[in-house]
Amino acid sequence: MNPTGDDIVREFLIESYENLDQLDRDFVSLERDPSSKETLARVFRTVHTLKGTCGFLGFERLQALSHAGEGVLSRLRDGNLPLTPELATSLLRMADAVRAILGRIESGGKEGDERYTDIIAELNRVDSRASSKPAPAPAPAQPEADPDEAQAAQGDSVLGGNIRVDVRLLDRLVTLVSELVLARNQIVQHVAAKDETLLPASAQRLNLITSELQEEIMRTRMQPIGSLWKKLPRQVRDVASACGKSVRLEMDGAETELDRTVLEAIRDPLTHLVRNAIDHGIESPEIRTACGKRAEGRLLLRAYHEGGLVHMEISDDGSGLPIERIKRKALEKKLVTPDRAPSLTERDWANMIFTPGFSTAQSVTAISGRGVGMDVVKTHLERIGGTVEIQTRGTVGTTIFLRIPLTLAIVPALIITDDGERFAIPQAGLRELLRIDAPSVGTAIEWTGAAPVLRLRGRLLPLVFLRELLIGRRPFDAESLSSRPGALHIAVLDAEGRRFGLVVDEVNDAEEIVVKPLSGPLGNVGLLAGLILDVAAIAGAAGLTAASVSADHAMTPGDRSDSDSGAEAMLVAEARPGWRVAFPLERISRLEHFELDRIEHSARRDVVQYEGGVIPVQRLAHLLDPHALEEPWRSRVPAVMLERGERRFALAVASLVDIVHERTDPQPVSGRPGIAAAAVIQGRVVDLVDLDAVITLATRDADGATEDPPAPDAGWEGAA
Repeated sequence: MNPTGDDIVREFLIESYENLDQLDRDFVSLERDPSSKETLARVFRTVHTLKGTCGFLGFERLQALSHAGEGVLSRLRDGNLPLTPELATSLLRMADAVRAILGRIESGGKEGDERYTDIIAELNRVDSRASSKPAPAPAPAQPEADPDEAQAAQGDSVLGGNIRVDVRLLDRLVTLVSELVLARNQIVQHVAAKDETLLPASAQRLNLITSELQEEIMRTRMQPIGSLWKKLPRQVRDVASACGKSVRLEMDGAETELDRTVLEAIRDPLTHLVRNAIDHGIESPEIRTACGKRAEGRLLLRAYHEGGLVHMEISDDGSGLPIERIKRKALEKKLVTPDRAPSLTERDWANMIFTPGFSTAQSVTAISGRGVGMDVVKTHLERIGGTVEIQTRGTVGTTIFLRIPLTLAIVPALIITDDGERFAIPQAGLRELLRIDAPSVGTAIEWTGAAPVLRLRGRLLPLVFLRELLIGRRPFDAESLSSRPGALHIAVLDAEGRRFGLVVDEVNDAEEIVVKPLSGPLGNVGLLAGLILDVAAIAGAAGLTAASVSADHAMTPGDRSDSDSGAEAMLVAEARPGWRVAFPLERISRLEHFELDRIEHSARRDVVQYEGGVIPVQRLAHLLDPHALEEPWRSRVPAVMLERGERRFALAVASLVDIVHERTDPQPVSGRPGIAAAAVIQGRVVDLVDLDAVITLATRDADGATEDPPAPDAGWEGAA
């Protein structure tokens, strides 16, 4: 059958849009390397082919535009005309005009009334005065009216309905469908004959074929992320030109594949991030030169697969985020209370830019400054199950990390049960599974105030009980948790770099689940995304912030330790009421609460039986200040457990306050052994404990105290 006229036009539109995308990239490339004969020849062939096809189909306006461009490109190719920024702008305007006409042809079948005589006249003047400098072309359109978005919106519809699929993949699909039909026929025959002996084998074969068919069909939707990135060189060129900056775009991992639906969903967020990097991050050539940097800024896009997700990084070598300005804005807008501000890390402040309506721009431009953009990025990514993080390094630059699901249709999930209800946890946020046997629950779970934590490989992991948040059951305390029957199952989850443990009753199995949106009143349940647990929402509802969670998720290989320059995880306690001290968290082996009757007296010292041995219990306040009056012991004595070699020590404190992760500004103090410095933490003056000195004091005190000890049980609460 011969193709119809509509089919021919459709093929022409698809081919022309793809050629225009390549044309944009080639023009930008030519600006950087005007001597590339290969690129010049490719651009000329593209425009020449477009002109010839337009004449064949009777599109006179397109033919006139492409003819004017062809004449200039011919002189460029032959070396009779230099490529200047102004000439490149004129050629890009020609490409934009061609794209606009194609959009009108697609929507209405006609070219429209616009003839673009100014662009044609400009190109003709350049062609006729090949030996002279071309007249300055009108400034490029501001990025808010970027043709890739006010004109390409129509053009994307034709390409959006087409996907190029490898013929070998189609052959594989046909083969699998044939096998699927055979398996179905076998099952139908077995059921009709009531022959149940062969049903299990047929069902297993059907399951295998269905799984393979599902995998191959999903591959038909997968496209390289480079198909999304291909528009960025032009966008970067236009935004940089509008800002008076010079920016070099580098891309790594363009072959990384993900679902086309996901590609379309991240198109706008990516555009926002690229614009912000150029407008806010990269400095002008004059400022960069004065700072000792290259005049040309660098913008790097990197993509790769890891952990079942697509990871994308957008890095610039600009001035970094203005953290001090962000702090002032956040306090002015009352997004952060003054007493909370000292406990926030640099990373916390940086993530303030994702707050709706938040902007540090000093003036509104066509590019940014209206307080919209970064919150839209976060919203769009969370809508598809993705996350966004930011890392800034002063004048070195800023990197934004995106984690994106491969597809939206089918999600690998872990099925769990809690209080008799079944839930699904996306495996993208799952890091590992832990099981604590019933007899060990009481000793494995530690408490900081009313907050349960688990020590996992030297780090304290905050715990969240699903039944408390979602089902509304009474919260656990240390006593009820210890008496809880059965093993404890913990799913270690990662929500935007914040790691915590979700405590559930049972872990069932891993399944691939089909995701369908809920409608009506069920469509906006806070802790659920469909019927899948929303890990980020659970972390937020539990109050797990970056200041209270010691997360070890790597933002980028080898860089997490530097993300909060000077930040350290610390345990804040009271040596005695009103006297706050802080310990480096990584040096603490455990946290304990000893009942009063467990503390005994032996060899002129207080001791406790602990894990098959006897260890000394020493008041931290007494070690740090031997002449101070001792406070009465409480009925439950909180203690910080330390180790040196084979020896263990229990430092008794008045209370355990909090676990913090923040940057401190230590101030030296003198005259008190065991205190390294003082700092302001959470708005309070806190003494920073020198653990090496304290352990030395504790060792000396435990091995041979010379002073007469107090009478047994003296000063203990409830003593006779």
